[in-house]
Amino acid sequence: MKILSAVFEVSASALRSCPPATLPEFAFIGRSNVGKSSLINLLSERKELAMVSAQPGKTRLINFFVVNGQWRLVDLPGYGFAKGAKAERADFNVSVADYLEKRPSLLRTFVLIDSQLPPQKIDLDFIGWLAGCGVDYTLLFTKTDKQPGQVQTSIARFKKTLQGLQIEPPECFACSALTKKGRNEILDFIEQTLAAGFSSAAPVKPEAVKKPSSPDDDTTDDGTGSVVW
Repeated sequence: MKILSAVFEVSASALRSCPPATLPEFAFIGRSNVGKSSLINLLSERKELAMVSAQPGKTRLINFFVVNGQWRLVDLPGYGFAKGAKAERADFNVSVADYLEKRPSLLRTFVLIDSQLPPQKIDLDFIGWLAGCGVDYTLLFTKTDKQPGQVQTSIARFKKTLQGLQIEPPECFACSALTKKGRNEILDFIEQTLAAGFSSAAPVKPEAVKKPSSPDDDTTDDGTGSVVW
């Protein structure tokens, strides 16, 4: 897949304020500092996309971008644990949980995992929740340029940990914003998923994508960029 256009559409603070579900969507999520902005830059080859999501007031929002006029890249807030919080839905960022559970146009959720680290409880808890909800997801192992000789070992260890939790490991991709590793594979996967799951979507011209005036734009940010999960 070649990226011809990628246009910011809108930020939403709740499911009800998301744009109409007329285009297939691919969501990206991960814990703080996993390299999500760098990955979005890598896929789109447009640094301004991730810069939009990083603007004050938007790091806690669901940010939508229309790609090639045919699908949406959805940048979800990073997840993290508040002190003493339990991994229960009541502690979730409700808007993100609602989006993942109820958005009819969501075809795939990409969960970013830091390949340098052993399996983290925060990631395992989130993946367990996704699996329990029946949300289709794929794992993207980031920062593979840091320890290239350990990447496959890291992925295998993560899969084994999931199996130990009675979770069937999904498809996985290794990627690096520095070396561009994984870019073509991820975009090809998106293209194949589009062909199989949402082929009737009507293209939208990039120039037709305009940011509506919305009270969501006034949402304030606590500066952490993290979501309680």
